[in-house]
Amino acid sequence: MFLRSTNKYAVITFLFLLTGCFGFVQAQSIYQTVSGKISFSSEAPLELIRASSDQLAGLLDNDKRTFSFKINIRSFQGFNSPLQKEHFNENYMESDRFPQASFSGKIIEEVDLNKDGEYEVRAKGLLTIHGVAQERIIKTNVSVKNKKITIKGNFSVLLSDHNIPIPIVVYKKLANEIKVEVNTILEPR
Repeated sequence: MFLRSTNKYAVITFLFLLTGCFGFVQAQSIYQTVSGKISFSSEAPLELIRASSDQLAGLLDNDKRTFSFKINIRSFQGFNSPLQKEHFNENYMESDRFPQASFSGKIIEEVDLNKDGEYEVRAKGLLTIHGVAQERIIKTNVSVKNKKITIKGNFSVLLSDHNIPIPIVVYKKLANEIKVEVNTILEPR
């Protein structure tokens, strides 16, 4: 009886250690950021609007080549005035109703981001802004050095694609095409 009990504990301990080892290997392929930088600009005929946030959060699973990024809309700072920021959050982005924007999907290229180097990759996924998801392919430059992954990219977003109306009153002050830049460093989780 004692021998069986000892064997049971040995098996449980072995399984626990084995599970822990696999968990460690799996965790090594996951990279994370909580302070990525994202900015946007609207270049309309009568006004240039810029804002940015350093609260871009995201995960990248290197083994599966999947990713998920999100940003709290109210975290954007800048703008030309406090009133402009208020209109951005209340009238256009409806931040209380749609508090986050996100981009989740898969890296198209078969790259091993465990190896140091420079890569140009295409990220394919759903870009969700203002509650409207659009499938997008976004090119990004990826640099890997010392187990850190730096992602830099820029792309455009059409407000009309995400059901964000531009009132006639501000038509010349707000562009339909918004330019977005992302710059973030992901580290092993």
